[in-house]
Amino acid sequence: MYLALYRAWRPETFGEILGQEHIVKILKNQIKEDTVSHAYLFCGSRGTGKTTTARILAKGVNCTSEGEQPCGVCESCVSIKEGRHIDVIEIDAASNNGVDNIRELRESVKYPPAVGRKKVYIIDEVHMLSAGASNALLKTLEEPPEHVVFVLATTEPHKLPATILSRCMRLDFRRVSETLIKERMGKICREKGIDVSDSALGLIAMNADGSVRDGLSILDQCIAAGDLKVTRDDVLELIGASGEEVYLDMADLIKNGDGGKALLLLDSIMEAGKDARQFLKDLLAHYRNLLIVKFVNQPADMLNVSYENAERIKEQSEGIPLADVNRAILEISKTAAEAKWSTQPRILAELCVVLLAEGIEAPAPAPRKTAPAPAPRKTAPAPAPAQQKATAAEPVPRKEDEIAEPQGEETPEASGKRLWDSLFEGEDGLRGSFTIIRKAEIKAMSESEYIVVARSEAVKDIIDKHKRAIEELLERRTGKNRIIKCVIEDEKSSGSEEKRIEDVAAEIENALGLRVEIVK
Repeated sequence: MYLALYRAWRPETFGEILGQEHIVKILKNQIKEDTVSHAYLFCGSRGTGKTTTARILAKGVNCTSEGEQPCGVCESCVSIKEGRHIDVIEIDAASNNGVDNIRELRESVKYPPAVGRKKVYIIDEVHMLSAGASNALLKTLEEPPEHVVFVLATTEPHKLPATILSRCMRLDFRRVSETLIKERMGKICREKGIDVSDSALGLIAMNADGSVRDGLSILDQCIAAGDLKVTRDDVLELIGASGEEVYLDMADLIKNGDGGKALLLLDSIMEAGKDARQFLKDLLAHYRNLLIVKFVNQPADMLNVSYENAERIKEQSEGIPLADVNRAILEISKTAAEAKWSTQPRILAELCVVLLAEGIEAPAPAPRKTAPAPAPRKTAPAPAPAQQKATAAEPVPRKEDEIAEPQGEETPEASGKRLWDSLFEGEDGLRGSFTIIRKAEIKAMSESEYIVVARSEAVKDIIDKHKRAIEELLERRTGKNRIIKCVIEDEKSSGSEEKRIEDVAAEIENALGLRVEIVK
């Protein structure tokens, strides 16, 4: 049967362990001086060698060699490697987490080792033990028989009760550097006759993020493709858009204001099978990392990433202002909350990326108390002085039309802006993803048409897509049924755009015989 690389190349002696020199030094010295502790707690992220080191420690205390222990070749070491040593017991606490399981363990502890010098109990994922099981283990863990060694392994030591933590010698495993992972994978490829490029190994090591097992798993998949040659493109095709690299790229595109490429990258992420909600969570975590590295000098442990990835994040953070990081965190958080209940989370994720890349802030809706109260329709109000002077040649504006017409000293430009802003107010106002179109503006209007100017193609697309709904809302605001014609504002050729609007207005006047007012 084929063995995965991380199993076939599992270290068998202390000298083969990668990146944990501080732990190896302690354990080798304790074995040499016969001062092995009765209980250890191995902590660290996945794939850093906790269970492997526990097995090597079990070999060391039972090795029959006269030289350096463990030797890896004596009968005791070989039987432990093959998993058939009767005095080394591995327990998966995720599936054996009840009080009854711990009671059985306590009974077996009383018996002396059958063939070795020590009985070694390796309890993996120990944080999964129930509260009752943890309490049942306490007394045995504190004062076990002299022939017993406990090794507890966990990725989440904070979930363990303090009573267990205080009874163990705690050893923290670090994430392995990319250089060491790359060297180990290169050695494996050479021995297996695989031609792998240096850039491909570098990309695998980066996405391993300090986990040797993750790196070997990715390499195993690349080799399994059937070719004896692995390139960077092969690795990219395999891992898709799941590593830290993709979020670094996305943040760069957002920083550069390239919404189009950001949407294409998001599309490739979705095509690779990434869930839109999970993407938002991961992107939010990346911007949180960008925030942390601005204030923490040695952030690798706090960010829970490798040292090399922490340096990449720090370098990117230096080019992004704190205000932009803050805005991104707030916008992504709001979108993630909306996406949690949405049936179309991908659209919300795409909108969020465009908002960030275009530098558009989604403003909070105006407080309702500042909105003008509608006049009662049942009773006719007393006419104002201006209304008393109105003649037949100058009819009094109807109440439902006054929002679309200049009042008092208000300019036509202010009137058009006020009308467009009114779409986002009130109980029936536009909400959520529509905030991207808030910075559009009504530049001209006639009896039958609005000319709306959008600042970008993305904004125009949204207005065109929801054109009918916006027209109906404008009709409720003004009492008039007009259609929307949306054009794109070109800041570099504003003069030609104005001429274009004037031409459109002239066409409307000629076709309908109506006066068209242009808001400038």
